[in-house]
Amino acid sequence: DVCANALGFDVGEIGPLSLQARRAVKVTSTCTVFAESEVTSYVSRGKDPKDILAGLHASIANRTLSLMQRVGVEPEITFTGGVSQNEGMVHALHRRLGVPVNVSPLSQYLGALGAALHGRERLSGGAA
Repeated sequence: DVCANALGFDVGEIGPLSLQARRAVKVTSTCTVFAESEVTSYVSRGKDPKDILAGLHASIANRTLSLMQRVGVEPEITFTGGVSQNEGMVHALHRRLGVPVNVSPLSQYLGALGAALHGRERLSGGAA
């Protein structure tokens, strides 16, 4: 959100735009504030916003891989939550992880569905 706004885009625009990048820039910050500063620096140097977006997605994919390696990367993953609707992020994850990334058209609702099932289970005292 923050970096999309810094580039003047809606969140829904950044996925498709990042897929049009010619050469992703390197974004090293994992902190949103510092990443925004890097974005601003790239903009002031005249870098293509599409390349900046692709760099942001690649940076997040790298961080994701680092976290996933602690528990193991499966031969196929399922990506859920609102960010899973960002096709640029899905593409970056697939490239970085090297495995198929499954995304349901309704994946942004899976966390809420899981919470509802868990709540129902707790209220009923048994399995959902």
